[in-house]
This record gives sequence, structure tokens and C-alpha cells, in this order.
Amino acid sequence: MSNAVKITQRAGAYEHPFSGRGIEFNPLGTGTDQAGISLHEAGYDPCNSDWNFPSVLSPFWRVYYNSEPSHCIVFGDEFHQLGPDHIVLIPDHRFFHCLGQHPTPSFWIHFSYNRNPAPGQPIPILLPPEKTEVDLIRSISQLAAGDQPPNRNRIYHLALALLNLLISRPEIAWRPSLPEPLTHLIRFIENNAHLKVPNQRLAQEIGVSVEGVYRLFRKHLGTSPANYINQIRIRKASHLLLGTQTSIDGIAEATGFPNRAYFSRVFKLVTNTTPAAFRDRPNG
Repeated sequence: MSNAVKITQRAGAYEHPFSGRGIEFNPLGTGTDQAGISLHEAGYDPCNSDWNFPSVLSPFWRVYYNSEPSHCIVFGDEFHQLGPDHIVLIPDHRFFHCLGQHPTPSFWIHFSYNRNPAPGQPIPILLPPEKTEVDLIRSISQLAAGDQPPNRNRIYHLALALLNLLISRPEIAWRPSLPEPLTHLIRFIENNAHLKVPNQRLAQEIGVSVEGVYRLFRKHLGTSPANYINQIRIRKASHLLLGTQTSIDGIAEATGFPNRAYFSRVFKLVTNTTPAAFRDRPNG
């Protein structure tokens, strides 16, 4: 069956980093700069009263900062309120919910980064804001919300300056930078996760042994190639469950799972719920 299923879920940045409400820069999958960053979007809403985005699982990082206490993000059973006391960083491929209806000034950045947090690093990453960071956020917000067309070049460089400050904070523990062969495999998996992708095929793609592929994933991502592929498949499946009427059997097939039973088992391991319950939950 065809895998080109049209997503119709509510607007927002889920599978792609452009929310339709911010200043757009590099699309997903573009190369990173010398610091390993690719800026996708920066945005500011001075009166954000609709921040209900359930079941977020995306292939890019996020920065959130609210200058007033309001809105929250939910990781499992943990609620984290956004506000002026911390800047929030959320790595890619993390499952969470956004909740909020009270009108609140909201700032965000979507970006990609070629490093991953070390095991044991608390997620989300909550950073007490430093003055320089808050000043940069205010400058970007003023430019983004001004009456004149935004100065994209200035926003771009201010946002990169902010991201470089945040990722260099000593509170964050990092894994080593990803080597280029692994970065290549991540892109390959993203584009081919709906197909059978055995370790032998991954090894062939970068010209190393199967054991070499396994070591790359374990050392830099902390997981096996098979588990990583399943995470990508579950992320894609979650968007099909929320945004289409495709049957669960059809979604299992479209995202590369051999059958519904195995799909359901893996889905529950990642999201702590079944595909049917995930689809039936209210959208806020």
C-alpha cells in the first residue's frame, strides 16, 4: 500500500519544524554550522492563548521560554510549568504534551543539533536564565513581533548566539559529537524507516562491519540500531494515528512493522499507551 498518507492534525510543529507562526529558516535535514547547529524557526507570540499540542514526538530540538508563569509541558507523569525562572530545552525524539490556554508571552526556537545528552541528563533540560540569554530572547522577540517586516538576518544571528550560549552551559552533560558516518545513517534511516533496514544494510551504507554499526549506535546514541529505527517508526506512526483515519493495521504496514501485534507492543514501550488509546485521547 502507499505510504504517502496526508496528515490533517491541527497546526503546529510536529513532524516538521515550521509551525506557521514563527520566522522560518533552514528546513529539516540541512547541514549544520561549525557548532553543529541548524536553526529551523524562531518565534514569539505576545499573547499565546492556544498552546494545546498533545502527543509531541519530533525529529528536532526545542527551546521554550515564557516571561510569565503559564503553560506547561508534560513528560509522563511530570508537569513542568513554563515561566521566567527557567529556559527549557527538549531534545529530539522525546515524547511529551504541551498544555496551556491562558494568554501568555511565549518564545520558542526549533533547531537541530548533532550531539545528544549523556545518560543521566534530566529531560527536559531546565536552565536558570542568565542575563545575556534573557537579553537575547527579548531582542529576538521584539524583532519578531514588530510592526515592520522582521529583520531575518538579525534574528538568525541572535538566535544562533542564544543557542550557542545554551548548549555551552556547564549544567548539561553531553555525549561526544556524532561522527559523520553515524549522521549519514541517521538521515538514511529517517528516509527509509518504512522499509526493512537490517544491520547489514546499514553497514553497507557506510562501508563498515555490522559490529562497527552496532558500536556506533551504542557509543553515541546509547541504543541499538533496531531500537533507534523503532523510535523513528513510532514517531511517524503517532502522527498517522492522530492525523489520519488509516487503520492501525495499515499504519503498522506503512511504518515498517511486520504486523499489528508487534507494532502495538513497541508503541506501548515507547509511549506507555496502546495505539488505539493514543488515537482516542482528546486533543485538548
